[in-house]
Amino acid sequence: MFSTIDEFLAEWANECQATMRIFKELTDQSLSQKGYEDGRTLGFLAWHITNTIGEMMSKAGLDVTVSEKHYDEPESVEQIISEYEKQSQAMVKSMNEKWTNETLDEDFNMYGETWKGKMILSALIKHEIHHRAQMTVLMRQAGLKVPGVYGPSKEEWSAYGAPAMK
Repeated sequence: MFSTIDEFLAEWANECQATMRIFKELTDQSLSQKGYEDGRTLGFLAWHITNTIGEMMSKAGLDVTVSEKHYDEPESVEQIISEYEKQSQAMVKSMNEKWTNETLDEDFNMYGETWKGKMILSALIKHEIHHRAQMTVLMRQAGLKVPGVYGPSKEEWSAYGAPAMK
């Protein structure tokens, strides 16, 4: 968990970069990729990651607006990237204006439960990581390059002239 806003913001900046690496490998055609018949699509997962920023953080008192088309899958990767950047920047700006380190220990009503501010921030990041991981599986199925996030991907090992780790 985070003990300062600056710790969160540094971690958030890293996670945003990782998410953007994933999003930038998507194609408009790949957004319909599913793992199974009733499964979520790549587009749905990317849009869900994007809109969760506003959904969660507005419950925590920050000025972040959820897209009007929150439940509609996007039509283009460009739309996802643009909205993701917008929501992330709005969250950071509002957090810098409204939250202090003491806010991390305040209670917020989240989904019918009481969560501390620091738990909300931790959950936001874990949520994003969880769905990014789901996306990488669907990206492989769609034949897309999967960028490394916490270490080299298979393609990146090859670029280094080394065999992929097994």
